[in-house]
Amino acid sequence: MSVRRRVSEADGAAAFAQVRQVFTSALSDEKPLISAENRAYIEQSFARLPRGVRATAVRYALEELATLTPGNSVEVRVPPYGVTQCIAGPRHTRGTPPSVVETSGFIWCALAAGALTWDDASASGLLTASGERSNLSRYFPLF
Repeated sequence: MSVRRRVSEADGAAAFAQVRQVFTSALSDEKPLISAENRAYIEQSFARLPRGVRATAVRYALEELATLTPGNSVEVRVPPYGVTQCIAGPRHTRGTPPSVVETSGFIWCALAAGALTWDDASASGLLTASGERSNLSRYFPLF
């Protein structure tokens, strides 16, 4: 079963290109990843993007993950922008799923763009991941 996309490929790619520009303009070849020292500055730049651009980019990345890893055993939450289910495994029908990942829109886009690693985000408390299938590190960067 394929994922029903709500964000068109063109709109999503355009929004994500604007988000990627935030990361590429703030990061260098010597320091290609977000660190504790530069995170606040980059996050402020991200926040200056129009809300519609941020929302579209987050939703596009969520849909891309669901397309690449179909299933219902992990729920990925990026409030207030969206949520998706992915990864094959036991299906849940009600209540909290067995595996949940939750993070901010900024961190989600940084992971998707490859500006932040899953391990760094997890170790820094920038995302929460619970359950046996919640480690999504192998799927990043998405783009």
